[in-house]
Amino acid sequence: MSELAKAALQPQEMLLPVKERQGKLFIGVPKELSFQEKRVALNPKSVALLVNRGHRVVIEAGAGEKSSFSDHDYSEAGAEIAFDLERVFEAHIILKAAPPTAEEIQLMKMNQIVFSPLHLPTMEPEYVRALMNKKVTAFAYEYIKDDAGNFPVVRTLSEIAGSASILIASEYLSNTRDGSGILLGGISGVPPARVVILGAGVVGEFATRTALGLGAEVRVFDNNIYKLMRLQNNVNSRVFTSIIHPDLLMEELSKADVAVGGIHSESGESPCIVSEDMVRQMKPGSVIVDVSIDQGGCFETSRVTSHSKPTFVEYDVIHYCVPNIASRVARTSSAALSHVVTPILLNAQQDGGLERSIASHEGIRHGVYIYQGRLTNRHLSKRFKLKFTNLELLLAAKF
Repeated sequence: MSELAKAALQPQEMLLPVKERQGKLFIGVPKELSFQEKRVALNPKSVALLVNRGHRVVIEAGAGEKSSFSDHDYSEAGAEIAFDLERVFEAHIILKAAPPTAEEIQLMKMNQIVFSPLHLPTMEPEYVRALMNKKVTAFAYEYIKDDAGNFPVVRTLSEIAGSASILIASEYLSNTRDGSGILLGGISGVPPARVVILGAGVVGEFATRTALGLGAEVRVFDNNIYKLMRLQNNVNSRVFTSIIHPDLLMEELSKADVAVGGIHSESGESPCIVSEDMVRQMKPGSVIVDVSIDQGGCFETSRVTSHSKPTFVEYDVIHYCVPNIASRVARTSSAALSHVVTPILLNAQQDGGLERSIASHEGIRHGVYIYQGRLTNRHLSKRFKLKFTNLELLLAAKF
């Protein structure tokens, strides 16, 4: 028998069929048009990761341009480039870096899933009703929790906003911005600017880091002693800290060159800490940066502004109250947002879809404020006087 014949009689390797990946997702990313938004919900690296896992991603043409991501970058990552917005909204999951516009809500399909931030100061009951009428399931980035019970999107964007708030204040202290003409860090023989920071959370910590790094004198106020202790440990400096005592706060604000509001509330509405009278006592040309404006603001004189007209003057004090400060550094903040959302989508594949992820993970469930057309967030229900439905009961009946 020939060698060839002998080889044919030997046991042969058998190729097993490769199982098709389960739980494939169809994701759409539209171009942002509202609030001078420059961010994009997914960066090309995240797109490549999702596509390599078998998911389909459609990006509207030009969606990443303002974040310095080209259509070519997305195409190379495996995304489909859509020149028609309607094609993007054929996707089952819509990812946005800004709240959906009225036009986008009209394009939504029944039972779609939408990820976006909430801008509570600009929300109206009609807006919520429009989403409910579409029977969508809507996630708010601000409400999503991780396994440790933290708010990852809030944290990562708060780091950006905290650092940026001091750089913004420094810019508006200059004479070119009609400020008082003070260099934030001072120089030899000339004292530095005094900065008052409200809130010892993530915004407060990173604002403190940046202010100290530039040489400013910092005062931090918060009613949570643990947060004040943690801030001092994290910045490795015995900065001035205090509980929010109105008399002491007024005294410090009257001497301050910069005041930063960085108080975040789990309820979605930050408390008003600084009264109009306190603002009136501040020095002419001083600067307020209210990072909490996306939750209503913690200064009584604050009102929402935009990137095209970011400031207004009240009692000779410059107010900067742009809700999406992170959009000033769009490439960095797009990457930060993308790095939080992408693992949620990847885990959904293992769970068998986002519907099952909602049922299985408390942190993801916490991010849902509308489930299949029903309002499931108690705070929004109370704020807009709309019917509240318990999400846990809905899921118990379904799963």
